Order: sequence, then C-alpha cells, then structure tokens
Amino acid sequence: MKALVYHGPGNKAWEEVPDPQVQAPTDAIVRIEMTTICGTDLHILKGDVPAVTDGRILGHEGVGVVTEVGPECTKVAVGDRVIISCITKCMECEYCTRGLTSHCQKVGGIGWIFGHLIDGTQAELVRVPYADNGLIPLPEGVTAEQGVMLSDILPTGFEIGVQYGQVGAGDVVAVVGAGPVGLAAIMTATATGATVIAVDGNTFRLQEARSFGADDTIDIGATDDVVGELKKRSRYGLGVDVAIEAVGLPATFTTCLDAIRPGGRVANVGVHGAPVQFPIERDWINNITVTTGLVNATTAPQLLDQITEGRIQPEKFVTHRFRLDEIIDAYDTFSRAADENAMKVIMTA
Repeated sequence: MKALVYHGPGNKAWEEVPDPQVQAPTDAIVRIEMTTICGTDLHILKGDVPAVTDGRILGHEGVGVVTEVGPECTKVAVGDRVIISCITKCMECEYCTRGLTSHCQKVGGIGWIFGHLIDGTQAELVRVPYADNGLIPLPEGVTAEQGVMLSDILPTGFEIGVQYGQVGAGDVVAVVGAGPVGLAAIMTATATGATVIAVDGNTFRLQEARSFGADDTIDIGATDDVVGELKKRSRYGLGVDVAIEAVGLPATFTTCLDAIRPGGRVANVGVHGAPVQFPIERDWINNITVTTGLVNATTAPQLLDQITEGRIQPEKFVTHRFRLDEIIDAYDTFSRAADENAMKVIMTA
C-alpha cells in the first residue's frame, strides 16, 4: 500500500510500504476512505515529539471500511463503515474504567498511539488495536466529512475545552485562538448556552468563529489590551468565567490567566512546546482552576447524536479537499493555514 511516512524532522514521503496485518485477536484492518491532518502532525514534523521515529506512518484520524477482524472482535465486522478514534483503549484497565482512556495502561500508558507509537491513518490501510472500542459505527445520513471530525478535533475541543472548563449556560467564555481546535470549542460551547468571545489575530478565522457560533470577537491586532477588552465584555467587569487556551504559546496562556474572574477557570487545550509562567504568588488567593489534558475521545457518540439532530455541523471545518495521493500538497496547504485560509484539509482515497 501507499502511506505518508515520517523520516525525521522536516522529512516525509508518500511511499510504498507493507500492508498492515492483524497482530492480536482484538485487531481490525480498516481501508481508509478519508483522513485529515492535525496540528500535532506538524509538531511531529518539527521534531517536537521525539517518540515518533523514522519510518512511522503518520495520522490519527480517519473514516473507512473494515476489511478484516481478529477472532475476538465482537462489535465490528467486515464491511462496517466506521470512524477511527484517535485514542486506543482497552476498556479493562483502571484508567479506562474510570474514563481516563487517554492513559490506557494496556497500550503503554498513553492512548494516543496512531502516528505516534504505531503506524497511523494517513495510508490506504491501517491496523486498529482494540477495534471494538476504537471504531465507531458511522450511521446512515452522516457523511465521511462529518464523521472524520469525530476522530479527534471535536472531542478535543469539547472534552478538554468545554467539559474541563465546566462551561454552562450563562457563562461568558473566551476562546483564545480560533484555529480548528478553538473553533471546535466554540461550536460545542455555544451548544451549552454559553456566551462565547473568540480571540484571534486572523480576520478570516474571526469571521469563521461567528459562523461557528461565537457571539463576539476580539482582533488582537486592533487592540493593545486584549485582557481589558475581555473584562469589559464580562459580567460585572471582573473577568470571564472560563478562558479556553487553544494556541499553545506562553503569551496566550498568560492572556487566559489574566482574563478570568476570581473563581474562574482556564482550560488549556493548546499543545505547548515551551515553558509558561504561572504566577502562583498572585493567583493562589483567587480560587481559580487550571486544567490540561489529552482527549479521551469518549464523547464521540454524544457528539454524533448532536450531528444527527442538526445541533452541530462539523462539516463546516473543511476548507480544502485533496486526493489521498495528493497528501504532500495537503500538508503544504495546512502548514500555511493562515495564508491559505485553511482550517481542516481532508484527503479522500
């Protein structure tokens, strides 16, 4: 088969590799129908994830058709059309049974293994361990474009942003960073009845944020006091109830900390590659909560219901479409997202 293979920082190739094989009785093989690129893939290509070694097939999102199953698979069968979860989970270890599937102990203590510790989904075929738990049936009437957003981006924005931030009706929520993950948080926070303010410096993304449900926007290029602007738009001028950090930079993390009210919450979703400052000498007295996390991807069925009910429209993320064998061009576009007005690029087999 053909696959997108990592060959060290800055190097990747669409090349011929051996077909995956069933290695364990709970495995399945899925023929990829559609996949996409995540910001984490760009971090890998920068060398930020040293666990990813030369020869690894990248990708952790996809929709496809099951072509083979191991003898212990009882829920998935050959011919099933499925969404591939970005998190691999045994559903037997203590972490999985407590809902922290992102740290499944049977797969090495980290649930994100596709395109990381094992070969991923940016390929014609992929092996899926613990397939009964990691493959979600794609219902009739739900498109592949909608379904592939449930692999990672929508659960990430919802779980690590909205749920960890305890967003509820009536909350004023700042989403700092209106890229794909920030937009996922906006879409799912809006569905709770919260008032959402999107913060970014890209005009296109701010426009999209409104179409995803944001009630207000702040262009960081139009003010030298983002925190002040957020406080003006909060209840009583004390600060927002929740700030969702969706960039992964020290400056945006600081903005979130500075913008919340006493008793407020910062939900960090962004992937950070550098240390940040936490002013504990200031904030120990403020009764704030700061959360971080890797998505558990346990809410995909719940989000799937919202899609079928018409409450969220994840197909709105897709701005660029390529064939799977054009994946090098897709990476080029996604790596220049701001210039290309790209949110999510998809590749179809």
